[in-house]
Amino acid sequence: MNTPGRRHGKINTVTESQNDVVATADLADEIGPEIRSCDTQFIQFGGRAAFSGRISTIRCFQDNLLVKQTLGEPGHGKVLVVDGDASVHTALVGDIIAGRGVDNGWAGVIINGAVRDSAILRTLDIGIKALGTNPRKSTQTGSGDRDVPVEFGGVTFVPGDMLYSDHDGVVVRAED
Repeated sequence: MNTPGRRHGKINTVTESQNDVVATADLADEIGPEIRSCDTQFIQFGGRAAFSGRISTIRCFQDNLLVKQTLGEPGHGKVLVVDGDASVHTALVGDIIAGRGVDNGWAGVIINGAVRDSAILRTLDIGIKALGTNPRKSTQTGSGDRDVPVEFGGVTFVPGDMLYSDHDGVVVRAED
């Protein structure tokens, strides 16, 4: 799956699924103490372990309609960051919703909450990180907010900023 990193100047990249992703450890070394590194210890569920892209956000609680709608739109290589208030009572993403993300060109999904259909998620060419699993589906009323700053793990995720994710963690930085 992963091939050894290749040197590109000072930053090491990981090649995964034909996508070069900057290694988070190298970003941390380059940026230093001001690094925006998420403290949340996520579990990797998607078939793509290393991914990066501009951030789009959703804030919701046990309701995944906004997630479903967003991943049904063209992603253009973005990463959807979902703040589910750390609830693992219901799953916010399963195989069908994640498949929509693959079909629409999303690079990944970071979920401060739970997923389901985890065995199938591992086969999909999309990065997916979450706190855990729960087979219980969420409601779909559409409550929540989209493309607003969300905060968890000591990091504020701002729409339009860049997110980098690999086996070592999640790093965010503002880029033009």
